[in-house]
Parts: sequence; structure tokens; C-alpha cells
Amino acid sequence: MEYQYDIMSPIAEEFINDREIRDTMEYAKANCHNSELVFSLLERAEDCKGLTHREAAVLLECSIPEANEKIKSLARKIKQKLYGNRIVMFAPLYLSNYCVNGCTYCPYHRQNGHIRRKKLSQEEIRQEVIALQDMGHKRLAIEAGEDPVNNPIEYILESIQTIYGVHHQNGSIRRVNVNIAATTVENYRKLRDAGIGTYILFQETYNKENYAILHPAGPKHDYAYHTQAMDRAMEGGIDDVGIGVLFGLEMYRYDFIGLLMHAEHLEAFCGVGPHTISVPRICPADDIDKNAFTNAVSDEIFERIIAVLRIAVPYTGMIISTRESSHFREKALRLGISQISGGSRTSVGGYVKEEAQEDNSAQFDVSDRRTLDEVVDWLIGLGCVPSFCTACYREGRTGDRFMTLLKSGQISNCCHPNALLTLKEYLTDYASEKTRAAGEALIQKELENIPNVTVREKTTEYIEAIENGNRDFRF
Repeated sequence: MEYQYDIMSPIAEEFINDREIRDTMEYAKANCHNSELVFSLLERAEDCKGLTHREAAVLLECSIPEANEKIKSLARKIKQKLYGNRIVMFAPLYLSNYCVNGCTYCPYHRQNGHIRRKKLSQEEIRQEVIALQDMGHKRLAIEAGEDPVNNPIEYILESIQTIYGVHHQNGSIRRVNVNIAATTVENYRKLRDAGIGTYILFQETYNKENYAILHPAGPKHDYAYHTQAMDRAMEGGIDDVGIGVLFGLEMYRYDFIGLLMHAEHLEAFCGVGPHTISVPRICPADDIDKNAFTNAVSDEIFERIIAVLRIAVPYTGMIISTRESSHFREKALRLGISQISGGSRTSVGGYVKEEAQEDNSAQFDVSDRRTLDEVVDWLIGLGCVPSFCTACYREGRTGDRFMTLLKSGQISNCCHPNALLTLKEYLTDYASEKTRAAGEALIQKELENIPNVTVREKTTEYIEAIENGNRDFRF
């Protein structure tokens, strides 16, 4: 069957159309030296209204040195204008690594006999959450393999309830994002009713033919069902969704274009684009040799991908994980990343007790192994404001309501002071003496950058209240 490109189609092969992607790749290649086109795109992108997938592909392919420098500088400018120096903090929480899929790039695949299979009980989840709260985390992303027997939706829903119910000392998890397999509209409604934040699902690759090879068995083998999951999630009432690919599984150009086409489809068909885009790269893991994947992405290309994504989808949050080194994460922060994990464990039960090597249950190797406090201190040293804020979700500023506030510039009256308030909580309750001193100095400096006098005075008042033992203030 021949599929035609249609951004408004509910059919995966039409809104992610192979012919359109390949035509776009050819167009970008033909215009990689076209300085008039490239600089006109960069000039137009200054308005922070983004670029189409075809326009962004031209910038990704650009071979003009001065234009490539301009791409990086524009990405930094857009990031600063829309997000300031705030960096949202989160941690993954792995509930179970039981999985019935056969994904060739993931150690959870069902034929892996080396990995130890684990599933947390509700009491074990409670202990993991306490450990995360004792670090200072307020936002989690729960992860689980796809297994209808061991990890049914009822288990996920009960786990969310457990997580929200844990309050240890001054700790609480205020937002639970969910990264689980594609499911039904009915189950998405259940997740919405459970009070989740963002529903996250990575496409891995948008190339249908390669997707089938990479997913030879299990429910995830169904390309259309997986690719259309976000449409069902939004139909189920979840208006904050997060997409991403695993760069290195396919030609990076192909998946870069597919990623933007998916974002365009969600904006057009569902009324709001993705809340976040994640940019993981294939990395070492048990039973997985990344050298077997010949499309590995170099640091230089990866930097370009991040910068052009920031220009193309300026109002979408961008996430980079602890797969990447601290050195590369610093580069990525400057080019457009707005959320990072800290103190992460990718094993099941890894926060309470670090595993022995022979008991490995991790999904992938962690490159940035610093503690949350070390990451917070590092960010402060870079002039960034580590934010543990969850206010928009809790105040109903999600989906198109969040995007409207962001595009109007009004969100800065909420996000910047909320970031300072949650940083103050972290410094008071969890930080080392060194981090606390640096953070307090940063807060005093950043208070002056709140333009609205009333908001600035109220923020100062809330900070004093936090010092006096009160918590959870928000704009």
C-alpha cells in the first residue's frame, strides 16, 4: 500500500511518511551550501516560532562554517529567552524489568538470560521513594518493562498511588511522570485519573522497516500501534506527552526528521505539541554491544542535533539523561537542554541498595555518576538555577494552557520565582554546606532578576517562610 504524507492523518505511516522523510533528506542535502536559504531560516527563527521539519533538516545538514556557529549561538539565545537559566531536575525510578518484548538494543529483552529479573513490591517502592526524597527529589519518572502479567496497568496505578502517598520528613514527590509501553485509551484515562504528570514514550526509530528488525517479537513489534500511542494518550485526556528517539539505531537524519514530523502532527491533530523531547544515544548495557549499531552519533553531530531541535521546537522542553558524561551534558545545557536527571540509578531497587555486578538489573550504563548534591552544586557553579518545581502541573497549567503562557512570555512570572523557592527548599533540607552557600548566593542574585516587583517581594516573603520551617509555596 502506498501511503501519502498527511500531517492530519491518524495513520502512522501517513503522518510519519517515509517518502516525505527521504525527500526532505534530499532537499537538505541539495541546500547544505545554500547560504541565502540558511541565513534566511536563521533570521526567521529569531522570532522563537520554530521551523518546519524540512527547514530544520537544512540547518542540520548545513556545511557553512559561519552558519553553523550561528546555529549554536541562536540555540543559546532561544534557550535563554524562553527558559532563562533554569534547569528542571528529576530522577528515574525503575519498578520492574520484566518484559515480553524482543528489542535488540535493550537488555530487558525477553531472551536475555544474564540479567536478574526484579519487580518492586509496594513496600520496596516506598523505600525507594524515601531514598529519593532524602536526596531532595520532587519529580520522578517511573519506568517498567512491558509485561501484562508482571506489570499490568493495575500495578502501575497502585505504584503511583504509593509514590504520592509517601511523605518522609520534609520530602514529597509532587509529580510522577510515566514511561511505560503504549496502551489503550482506557488505560491512558486511568493514568490521567491517577494524577500523572507527563506520559513519556520513545519511538526508538521512525523507520518502519528498521523498527521491525529492532523489535522482532512482542507487542512493541506493532509499529503503527506504538507510533499512534500519543494520539490515544491525548484522547484519554493526557495533554502533556514526551517523545524521543534513541539516536544511533537509525541514520540520525531520518530519525531527526521523523521526530519533528511527530511533533508537528501532535500540534496539528491533537492541538498541542509534545511537552518534552528526549535525546538519548545508544550506550553500553548488559547483553548489548553498541558497536553493533553502525549509526552511532558523534559528539559533534549530537551537539548539532540538540541545537537545531531547540531552534525548531523552541517551546518544547528538552531532556538529556545520565547516559551522557558530565562534560557533554554541560555542552548540551548551553545548546538547549532544559531538564536533566541527577543521582540516577537505572537498576530496579538501586536507590536503597547499589547492586553487585552479578545482580545487574540496569537498563543501561550510567556515565554521569555524581550524586544529586554534586549535580546541583555543578549547575549552580555554571550560573544555572536547579529547579525542583512542579507548580504548573499542580495548578493545571498543562497542555495548551502551558504553551499559551510560555508563548506569551507570562510563564516567566511563575517559573523563575518557583525555581528559586524549590531551590531554597533543597538547600535548607538536603544540601551540603558547600552547595548551600553557593545556592544562597545565587538566590539573592536571581531575586533581582524577577522583573515584577510584587512577585519579587512575594518570593522574598516565601523564602523567609521556608527558613522558618514552612514548605511548598508556588505561584
